[in-house]
Amino acid sequence: MARIETELQYDITVQRIEELLQVVGNDTPKDDKNYVELDLLSDLVAEYEEDYHPLSRPTLAEIIRLRMAELGITQKKLAIMLNVSPSRISEYLSGKSEPTLSVARRIRSELEVDPDIILG
Repeated sequence: MARIETELQYDITVQRIEELLQVVGNDTPKDDKNYVELDLLSDLVAEYEEDYHPLSRPTLAEIIRLRMAELGITQKKLAIMLNVSPSRISEYLSGKSEPTLSVARRIRSELEVDPDIILG
């Protein structure tokens, strides 16, 4: 198979990858037949996913939620960190409002968010 062409082929290939992940580990030699098969199938799946299941860029709200979860902070704590009201945080998370430039800078520094994501 030079290319995955159908969703069925994709599903079967993903299933095979899952099977191979059970037997291939970090210590598996690169010339092991299972390692080689896993590597080839992974490339085919990645190519198919780029064409038919592309990942969308996360929104600022999604990134803020993720960072809040990773840091274990609440909206109230984030409001304090960013020096804004809790209701303003709620607006950012719902997409009703965009942060000002000064708040965007604080988001970048406090949450360590890439400026490209903040600027959209």
